[in-house]
Amino acid sequence: MPDQLTLGVAARLSRYLQVLTQAKRMGKTSISSQAISEYTNVNPTQIRRDLSGFGKFGKRGVGYDIDTLIAQIRKILRTSGQHNIALFGAGNLGQAIAGSGAFADHGFRISAIFDTDPDKIGLRIGDLTVRHYSELPLVVENEGIEVGVLAIPAVAAQQVADDLVASGVKIIFNYSDALLSVPSDVTVHTSSPAVELLYALYFYLT
Repeated sequence: MPDQLTLGVAARLSRYLQVLTQAKRMGKTSISSQAISEYTNVNPTQIRRDLSGFGKFGKRGVGYDIDTLIAQIRKILRTSGQHNIALFGAGNLGQAIAGSGAFADHGFRISAIFDTDPDKIGLRIGDLTVRHYSELPLVVENEGIEVGVLAIPAVAAQQVADDLVASGVKIIFNYSDALLSVPSDVTVHTSSPAVELLYALYFYLT
């Protein structure tokens, strides 16, 4: 296994993993490279090439065992096991994220939810109680927080990012429109529905 994947391979493997997880939720036990291709728009030959570089996972005429392939891709992406998340923002978006099973499907556990609104602090969301933002450093240390998810207004995002970095968190998932400035060893991924739509539109038009 290579010490480090190229960005292209890592991005494609992540897309395959998303399809496999959804297929498993639908009750499927096996899947072909052609089926994965239909959901990802990646050529089946490229899919087989990506996967064959790490071992023999599929059988001709049968396809890939979904459980096995999920485990192998998580191992390749080094995401096996559980990873703890701190979610910032208990508004509509934050509650939707907390109530979604998308993170749990990939081994991520929302361990804490923070807000500064007195009306939201103490609110129960699933199994968690919304904490006051001032508890951030202690919770990061005690809960082993690895990822911060920002579901907050853009005006507050940079301060939260700064506090996460100061507490030792190296991965930030940003749902706000803010452009975050962080040290070079911190990874920020910004999710924008508008950008994703533009991306989809580009490929539709071309």
